Amino acid sequence: MSSPRISLIHPTGNPFARNCAIALSEAGLLKEIITSIAFNPEGALSSSLTLLPHTLRESILQELGRRTWVPPVGVLMQTHPWREIMRILFVKTGLYRRFGFTYQGLADWVYLALDRHVAKHHLQDLDAVYAYEDGAATTFQQAKQQGILCLYDLPIAFYRTSHTLLSQEAEQFPQLASALQITQEPDWKLERKEQEITLADHIFIPSSFVKNSLLEAGVKQEKMSVIPFGAPIDYFQASPKQDQGFRALFVGRVGPRKGVHYLLQAWQKLRLPDAELLLVGINDFPEDWLERYTDQVRYISSVPHSLLNQYYSSANVLVLPSLVEGLALVQLEAMACGIPLITTPNAGGSDIITDGVEGFVIPIRNVDVLKEKLEWCYSHPLELAEMGDAARRKAEQMTWDLYHQRLVNRIKDLLF
Repeated sequence: MSSPRISLIHPTGNPFARNCAIALSEAGLLKEIITSIAFNPEGALSSSLTLLPHTLRESILQELGRRTWVPPVGVLMQTHPWREIMRILFVKTGLYRRFGFTYQGLADWVYLALDRHVAKHHLQDLDAVYAYEDGAATTFQQAKQQGILCLYDLPIAFYRTSHTLLSQEAEQFPQLASALQITQEPDWKLERKEQEITLADHIFIPSSFVKNSLLEAGVKQEKMSVIPFGAPIDYFQASPKQDQGFRALFVGRVGPRKGVHYLLQAWQKLRLPDAELLLVGINDFPEDWLERYTDQVRYISSVPHSLLNQYYSSANVLVLPSLVEGLALVQLEAMACGIPLITTPNAGGSDIITDGVEGFVIPIRNVDVLKEKLEWCYSHPLELAEMGDAARRKAEQMTWDLYHQRLVNRIKDLLF
């Protein structure tokens, strides 16, 4: 096999899919990328938007900016946008509720449609397909029949582990159950997840937590490769903090899966003077639940990704007490900004930091330990700053370039 050809399929695009494409392209392995919307800020669409009124143009550009994906030189970018456009319109207008759809149901519709389209139209002249959770079952079924290698990327814990942990959470906190709907995924979707890991020839995962979730599901260790995501050290840089107060920062979807309710309990108990807990991200808690804490924390619903550097740089520590993740990218972004972490093994923290060096790795659901680590950070500013320096040094060792190299080397081993 002189020049293997691989198609990469991801319905919406994200940093790890984009970096996978870069890795495969640099190695001369990538034939095409298949997605829904891939926005090129320098493309014709961007230029045509200048004809629109300013407010409308900025709103559209903000939405498209989240879907920026410029293909590597010489790589085909196959887009199938209309279902994703319809999904966005239904969500933004709220019409999906009127028509009896759910937010997740619309996302599933996009994933299923693209998977079926790829299986029917995009498997010619390939040696391998590289696909992601919930978007691979039909493609893999057809690829197997044609002798095409099926490479699978599972960026978050396998659903059995996720459901167990989050069902326990819903039982312990009934008032939060409505924010843990992932535990009520339909049977057909769970069957597809099972099919995907069964059909996959090899599974790429970002952390030991995801690996353990697959081992518990009976997947053999030799079928998996743990390759942590990279730190964006060029895009995110350390900047001097502009104020003297202590600030703990959370970035991500603000909800129970991320353990934010435990963070709020710990912060409420501390009552530290001249200190702030800042939450940045979409509110995933039930309606009006977070409001009871607004006099004790500062909450910002969402910010453009390009502005996150200034929020990281305003913080003394990033806190991510997640119950279920794969390897949360916000940790690597914060480390690139020289910010230490308080994280959990379930967030992938054990794979990227050493406890007590670049931050702390704490057990999930432990308010007392979380409170203790926050209090230590508050009381030891010099040592905490040294942790931040160590976090940046560690980030410089965990680059996306290293991810590219490790991923391509493993794929070559599988292909040749």
